[in-house]
Amino acid sequence: MGNEAPPAIHIQVAIESDGWPAANLLEGFCGDVIAVVVNVLVRTEGQPFPDGGCELSLLFTDDAAVCAINRRWRGQDRPTNVLSFPAGPVRPGTMPGPMLGDIAFALETVSREAVALQIAFDDHLTHLLVHGFLHLIGYDHGDERDAETMEGLETRILAALDLSDPYENTDPV
Repeated sequence: MGNEAPPAIHIQVAIESDGWPAANLLEGFCGDVIAVVVNVLVRTEGQPFPDGGCELSLLFTDDAAVCAINRRWRGQDRPTNVLSFPAGPVRPGTMPGPMLGDIAFALETVSREAVALQIAFDDHLTHLLVHGFLHLIGYDHGDERDAETMEGLETRILAALDLSDPYENTDPV
């Protein structure tokens, strides 16, 4: 790829609960993170993206909303930190469509976890954004082998963002 710019990811941000930063701040923050993610994926994994780029929808909401989404779409009646919904089936290394999908974040859960992990909220949100994005392009952690692959890639991306390995001294999930 040389010195070419990474493919553009057009981000749509929706904020549906109080406590999140302003939309323009989230758009800038997430755009910066996703640009690094895409650059690492293209450079190290050969991940293709459409020439015209892709669209990504991000929902910043609360535990109650994420619990309802989780219950409806995954059959789990509890909030979780991040949920990803790919727009279509895709495998790592294959060309995604022009719409990547949706990622939803639950403010209270993300905040609690950051405190419990003793890390900055922005660092935890960055990790969750990376994690959610990888799900949209086909990565998963359903078994140990897939988890090792996905976690290794997350760790490399986070290192490119000057963040430490969130999986250090843990078994793959």
